[in-house]
Formats: sequence, structure tokens, C-alpha cells
Amino acid sequence: MSKSIRQRLFAALAGFTILLCLCYTGLALVIAYVTEDMLVQRLLEREAAAVSMRWQQHGKLTPSGSDLITVYGSYLDLPQAVRAQVPPSAPRGEVFTTTGQHYHVLALDVVAAGQPQRAYLLADVAPVLVVSRLAREVGGVVAGVALALIGLALLLAYWLARRLVLPLQRLAQEARRLAPGGAVHFSERDRPDEIGFLARRLETTFAELQAVLRREQAFARDVSHELRTPLTLMHNTLALDDAQPLGKQEQAQLRQSTDEMRATIDVLFALARAEQLPGDVVELRGCIEQCLLRLLDEHPWDASLLTLDLPERLEAVGNPQLVMLLLNNCLANALFHGGPACRISIAFAQGRLSIVNTVTAGQPRRVHGFAHGQNLLLRLAQAMHWDIVFHPGAAQYRVDIIPLQKQ
Repeated sequence: MSKSIRQRLFAALAGFTILLCLCYTGLALVIAYVTEDMLVQRLLEREAAAVSMRWQQHGKLTPSGSDLITVYGSYLDLPQAVRAQVPPSAPRGEVFTTTGQHYHVLALDVVAAGQPQRAYLLADVAPVLVVSRLAREVGGVVAGVALALIGLALLLAYWLARRLVLPLQRLAQEARRLAPGGAVHFSERDRPDEIGFLARRLETTFAELQAVLRREQAFARDVSHELRTPLTLMHNTLALDDAQPLGKQEQAQLRQSTDEMRATIDVLFALARAEQLPGDVVELRGCIEQCLLRLLDEHPWDASLLTLDLPERLEAVGNPQLVMLLLNNCLANALFHGGPACRISIAFAQGRLSIVNTVTAGQPRRVHGFAHGQNLLLRLAQAMHWDIVFHPGAAQYRVDIIPLQKQ
């Protein structure tokens, strides 16, 4: 495609160049011929004025003093070749003959014995024609120079076409070499013209397409990875129902798996559209309080086991929906792994939000869904350019969240 563009541009420039040369050549010839005719006509007019003056002085037509101009007293005296092309009523005329003569005729009206009479001045200008002589003598040189100039113009057109299309060709080659997931960079992006604008827009478009593709792949991977465990548990629990009715423990496990799946789906959809969600200033303390109220509503946990050490206002830059999902999942994980009797401490110091839950000594470690949750929490934090670090321990488990601070 790029080669075709270069060929079309070269053809357009070359055609325009040749057309311009032909037009100027034709214009130069027209000017030369018109100038030659005007000069001859001016000579005839000067001679006509001189003949008229001598007629008034002497009352007769005297021969012209020029060897090019002949004076004829009547129309019938003119040569047959002239009378064949110039009618008697024509005031002037130009006659081309097949024998090489080239005549210019000018009618002169005089009064003889009170009667008007028309005389004619005939100039045989073939010996003094310059343009035709130049065409015969130096026509080859002029044609050679013209062809050389046309060739030079064609070379210039080819160079211009190649130079103008080269950035587009380079842009097309770089776009053709782009691989899925690879870095997007066009060498023409810093140009100040339309090609630079196009390169920058292509970079942005390719980057957005790759981001969408990554989100789609991550969403498909997460759906397969994160939902498999709760679905398996639900399937196994329902399979046991065929043998015996579900007990309270199985019902609670089924409800827990359903809640976990619902929370996971919310997180997955939020991550899938994270780049379309605008960032804003979020009051982090208010979000934490809302998450704690939700935790108390959904889980049988004693609020006296909670310790808060937060400033009056705690502002961070992020998306409110992602912040709520991150905090809800962190608090739900803390209660899930610490048990209903665990103590939860939430503190903010030196730009770090720490959520600590105690682990009862001797309690078997509960790993159901935990590694999957960490992966989702990491991705939630990264979507807002936050950091999150997990610190497991024998007596407690601490999650440190480093939010993006308001400048």
C-alpha cells in the first residue's frame, strides 16, 4: 500500500511538472509569435502613415522606401495568393502560402478626385521571421535543454515523493511489526506535523487495545481460577444432599461459598473496567467505617474486639468502588482466617494503613480461597497504583496498604 502511495504521488508530481513545462513552452511560443506579428504590424502602420502623408503632399502613391513593403493602388493588383485569402473589405490580413511566402496586408483608405480609394500595403515578412528561423537553427538545442529540464524535474519529483512518503512507510512497517503484548512506540511520534499526530494517536490506540486485551485475558483467567473453588464446594455440598439432607454446617458452607462467589464476581467486574473508572480523592476513614458496619451486619463478630487508630481525615487518590472492594475483602479475609473470636486492629501511620487480625494458637490454618484472594487484592491495589503487602505470622496476620496520597 505504501509503495502504491509513493507511485501515485510520483505520478501526480511528474504529471504536474510535465504539464507545467508544456504550458510554459506553449506560452513562450505564443508570446514570441504575437510579438513578431505586432512588430510587423507596427512597421506596416508606420509605412501607411508615411504613404498617406506623401499622398496628401503629392497626390499620388509613391513606392515604399522599404524592400519588404510594396504599395498597391487597387485590390486587383495584389498577388493571386493574397486575393485568395483576404477579401476586399478586410482592413488587414495575414497570408500563408505553400511556396514559402508569408504576407501581411494592411488596407489604406485615401481620397482621389473626391472619391474614396483603397490602397494596400503588402509586406513579405518571410526573410525577417525570427521564431521559425530559431526553431530551425537552435530547435535541437532547445529541445535537448527542455528534455534535460524535464528529466531533472522528474528526478526532483521522485525524490520529493520518496521523502514525503518515507515517514508513512516507516510508520506502516513499525505497525506491521507490532506483536500482541509488545511495547508500542513509533519513531515518528515526535514530528510536529500530521504524521506525528497520527503516530501518537496510533500509539494511544494500540496501547488501549492491548490494555483491553490484557483485561479480557485476565478476566477469563480469573473467572476460571477464582470461581473454580467455590463452585467445586457448592457442587460437592449439593451432591451430598442426594445421600442425606444438608445440615447446618453444610448450609453455612454453601452460603459462605455463595457469598464468596458474589464478592469475587464483583471484584472481577471491577477489575475488568478498572481503566475506565475515573480516579478521585477518596476519604479513606469514611470508607473503612462503612466496611466495618457491613462486616458487623453480615458476620457474628463482637465489635469490642476492634481497635481503630486513624486520623480524623484520611484522604487518598483512588476509585471509590475499588477502595470499598479492597477494604471489604481485606476485612472479610481477616475475620475468616482469624475466626469469630479474633481481634482486629486498623491503624494508619507514615502513609501506611495496617489491618491486623489475631490468630488463635493451635487453630488449624484456614487456606480456603486465601491465595486466590491475595491475587485479587494485589490486582485491585495495582489498578489504583496502590501497594499492598501481606505479612503472615503464627499469632497474627497483617496486611499493609500504601494508598496513593493526595498531592
